[in-house]
Amino acid sequence: MGAALKAARRARRLTLADVAERVAVTKGYLSKVERGLAAPSMAVLVRWCEVLDVPVGSLFDGGAAGAIVRADGYRPVHFGGTGLSEFLLTPSGENRIQVLLSDIAPGGGSGDEAYALPAEVSFVLVQRGALRLAFPPDSGVELGVGDAMTFDPGRAHTFAAGPDGARVLWVMAPALPAGSAVRRPRAFVRS
Repeated sequence: MGAALKAARRARRLTLADVAERVAVTKGYLSKVERGLAAPSMAVLVRWCEVLDVPVGSLFDGGAAGAIVRADGYRPVHFGGTGLSEFLLTPSGENRIQVLLSDIAPGGGSGDEAYALPAEVSFVLVQRGALRLAFPPDSGVELGVGDAMTFDPGRAHTFAAGPDGARVLWVMAPALPAGSAVRRPRAFVRS
């Protein structure tokens, strides 16, 4: 149970101090539980799970090894744009990294208006078709099947699929904060 609690805490990018304050116990006590040197009371365990947003039962089902998102359980998401079907491949609550799968119709994409994201790094891999990734006012780059690129998502950009559409895997680290707004720099907005 301790390892599962530690994994859930790290997935949410919380420190022991963050959790201890919210659960109303000491950091040292939480550390002992995470290392298997102490067992929490039921009341503490329930509060701890509420802070981590995990069901108590998940601590006993082998969750410490990793969270599985099955192919038929991809959660649809929509960040905007046209001709996109997007799915979250990482479990909700995972804040260290976020992986999205985009199926983009021919000519579909983010739109003409450049945007930036509040993450440190983005990675894109084209699995099918072609993708144009542009960084206004500079020119962009064309990516084909198997091409991958790492870039700064804080830099304003747009993307569009080629004439045959595209299937693209996006990875962002850390994960975008819940409810985070996409920043659209005014300098690149078209009237």
